[in-house]
Amino acid sequence: MAGVTRASGTPLRRPPQELRRFEIYVGKGFSEYEVAAIARTLKEANAVLAQTLFSWRYISHTPGLLSGECGMILRAEPALDNHDLSDAMLVVGGKSGTSASWLARLRQMQRIGRPVALLSDAATAYIRNTKAHDGPVTTHWRDALALAEDPLHANLSNRLSEINRGIVTAGGSGATEELVIGMIADDLGPNNVTELGNRLLLALVRKSHAEQPFDLTHNPALHDSRVRAAITEMQDTLDAPLQIAELAREIGLSTRHLERVFKEVFNETPAKFYKRLRTNRARAMIEETQMPIVEIAIANGFGTSGSLSEAIKREYGMTATRLRARGQGQVLSYKP
Repeated sequence: MAGVTRASGTPLRRPPQELRRFEIYVGKGFSEYEVAAIARTLKEANAVLAQTLFSWRYISHTPGLLSGECGMILRAEPALDNHDLSDAMLVVGGKSGTSASWLARLRQMQRIGRPVALLSDAATAYIRNTKAHDGPVTTHWRDALALAEDPLHANLSNRLSEINRGIVTAGGSGATEELVIGMIADDLGPNNVTELGNRLLLALVRKSHAEQPFDLTHNPALHDSRVRAAITEMQDTLDAPLQIAELAREIGLSTRHLERVFKEVFNETPAKFYKRLRTNRARAMIEETQMPIVEIAIANGFGTSGSLSEAIKREYGMTATRLRARGQGQVLSYKP
């Protein structure tokens, strides 16, 4: 399977024309979005290659007709212990992901060195059920905020996906297509990866190490509604940043009060926090797109490439040019 290694570290490779079999694990209340994203990506990949290289089927420990979280119905085959294991398994989120009925199947796949990808709620259930991890794990950022409070999850990241001992944990949702593309990228080649992304109408195919976008205002540590309002206003005006006095007026605070509450919550001024938000988004655009640096600077309220580079160097210890060079290479990587 493209770019994925066995638990032993030996690359998992097959002859170029051999059929790749995927199984999509579902249960009652499965995530329809993720199921459709997986199947659609594999279908379009076959169309790009003009051959049927990828097949998929739906499996479950409660087989038959199953209803998703929004009412979609599909027919799943039985997931029999140690029987008819596919080349890779993907477990989707939703209610069926949180039930963790798929854990036994995961262990069976892991024993024979076949990759398993756990999306959103399934990744969260895996992290909670297996407690401490000796390698990086991730899940959808909404769950990650709560998980991060437990010291057992010190290896939790905010990336789109992580791989540890053959198990891929991923944010799922809108990044599901990119995860599947990453798993089959070696079978496609760079040109076909680009074509597949175009067919799926993806503005860009992000790398697995890319950070998830997330809404800071959902952080449970932010109890002050006016702080949340300030952050929302900042996020909405990254391309044309407001003066702090103007920002304070927008949310009905004095500048002094705004500065005091930011100091209490973040231990920094609202101006520095605002600039870090803009710098962070600029870094993501530098690493994950081919947009010219000067355009990225303007899109994040820096005005010139020089002022952006200075901010990037101060925040990340390297120039914008080095950041871009670091982000080049394989579209997605699932190597440990």
